[in-house]
Amino acid sequence: MNINHTTPDIKAIIFDMDGLIFDSERVVKRSWDIAGEMLALGPIGSNHIHNTLGFNVVRREQYFKGVFGEDFPMERFNQITRKVFREIADTEGVAMKPGVIELLKFAKENGIRTAVATSSRREHSSQMLQDAGIWSFFDGAVFGDMVANAKPDPEIYIKAANAIHAAPVNCIALEDSPAGIQSSHAAGMYPIMIPDLVQPTDEIKKLCWKKFKSLNDVVAMLKA
Repeated sequence: MNINHTTPDIKAIIFDMDGLIFDSERVVKRSWDIAGEMLALGPIGSNHIHNTLGFNVVRREQYFKGVFGEDFPMERFNQITRKVFREIADTEGVAMKPGVIELLKFAKENGIRTAVATSSRREHSSQMLQDAGIWSFFDGAVFGDMVANAKPDPEIYIKAANAIHAAPVNCIALEDSPAGIQSSHAAGMYPIMIPDLVQPTDEIKKLCWKKFKSLNDVVAMLKA
């Protein structure tokens, strides 16, 4: 399938979460910086988050141990970052990206199934979606602790499509990370990149069906 020259029969939309639904990657970056300083490792978020976008906790641990050594204190790092993230979320909130509600309502009103395919943990992700009042819009979800292989492996997108009984060829996948674009493309979907912290390389652009500035552009495309 040549995704750049084929018009899909869109029956489902599969959403990444962090950096796509929520403006949460910047909060993650802050929490990583704080944890890094507490562990005398420097601003980990500022230096490394761009290299780990789309990774689940297992793949992230592999990355950190490759950079800092096998004795990287992953459990302590996770404890600190989760506590700091929750403190920031509780005091400042985590904003939703423009167009989220509009797109979810359009999909619901037009019989387009929706799912979440996020590398974040089930507990964290479901709480975020419930707190934002949008959990009920989704027909299914697959989280990072429900797959054996992290993005860019296609497993999470294949499972998300199966969860909502949709063929990958009928799914568009909304992503902000290169790993997510690779994952959804490998699953046989139509990837749309909406960049957040990083812009796509030429190689990643070739895997994108489309690239937009915001989810509002996706709404406009579907309406057209």
